[in-house]
Amino acid sequence: MTLTTPPASRAARILSRPLSINGLTVPNRIAMAPMTRMFSPGGIPGEDVLSYYARRAAAGVGLIVTEGTYVGHDSAGQSDRVPRFHGEEQLAGWAKVADAVHAAGGTIVPQLWHIGMVRKQGQPPFADAPAVGPSGLVTEGAETTGKAMTQQDLDDVVAAFAQAAADAERIGFDGVELHGAHGYLLDQFLWAGTNRRTDAYGGDPVARTKFAAEIVAAVRERVSPDFPVLFRYSQWKQQDYAARLAETPEELEAILAPLAAAGVDAFHASTRRYWLPEFDGADLNLAGWTKKLTGKPVISVGSVGLDSEFLGAFQGEGSAVKGIDNLLDRLEAEEFDMVAVGRALLQDPEWAAKVLTDRFDELKPYDAAALQTLS
Repeated sequence: MTLTTPPASRAARILSRPLSINGLTVPNRIAMAPMTRMFSPGGIPGEDVLSYYARRAAAGVGLIVTEGTYVGHDSAGQSDRVPRFHGEEQLAGWAKVADAVHAAGGTIVPQLWHIGMVRKQGQPPFADAPAVGPSGLVTEGAETTGKAMTQQDLDDVVAAFAQAAADAERIGFDGVELHGAHGYLLDQFLWAGTNRRTDAYGGDPVARTKFAAEIVAAVRERVSPDFPVLFRYSQWKQQDYAARLAETPEELEAILAPLAAAGVDAFHASTRRYWLPEFDGADLNLAGWTKKLTGKPVISVGSVGLDSEFLGAFQGEGSAVKGIDNLLDRLEAEEFDMVAVGRALLQDPEWAAKVLTDRFDELKPYDAAALQTLS
């Protein structure tokens, strides 16, 4: 009797393809989106954090992008429960996380983060540190509430990102992601609403990109040539969901081109709903435009597998399971290269395994109570 292997499902066929990002081969097209969890007292990821990421890698997630981790600058964060990517104990904890993800068959990059003007002074881990940003503004039209960064401040933050990236490679990570989205520090420079500088770091889109590009270049200098550098960006901001960096593809290209030239190997285009077109006249989403304009590999994200966007999660709202046929169509058409899954994967550690084996009927709806655990 001849045994035949049943044909792979459409999801498995499209999502199981490996992807090369510089010197890294990711085993499939599913990434875990970075999600702040605040389960690392003292900024140190422990065994529960290790198990949280390793479970998802073992269930088929090809690339883990960790929650945002503070770089080594006193103004970088405002919680002593958010992990830090500096300090002996903190890095030792992260090294164990990377080892566990590798043992489970996955790849992993830390997201390196500085929150900038979002910081409220008096908060840990460094209570006396001021909020800093391009112009001391947390949002467009607001009063100045923080410190406009001096050249020394800029240099210090560039060095902090570069050191964190070097440490990531040293302790065994597969690359790094720089957090340039959602109204945090790098995004505050990119966005005209918060960048009112009149020096070389402010003005037109190319000038506003200068600081982020300097960070990318400094990171590139401190890591091996084949060590991937990812850059996450968004149009929307937590301070203004309707904000936009670019109103046209030409404006977007002016922002992305300097970043690509500085050494970004892949972009992570963050949207609230991946299925919406970004500009009039074309169906491409933000990730699709990013790939078209830069030629780089791109990760798309935004309410994957769920019927509502993530904002309701913070008000305790759940979300029902939504099919991914549209997502598969876009991946098959090579509009973008990889998809990052957030809440659906937070709720269900087995999400990737179920999708890859066509067990869509077993997927779990999202319950906001999942935010309170590291299941």
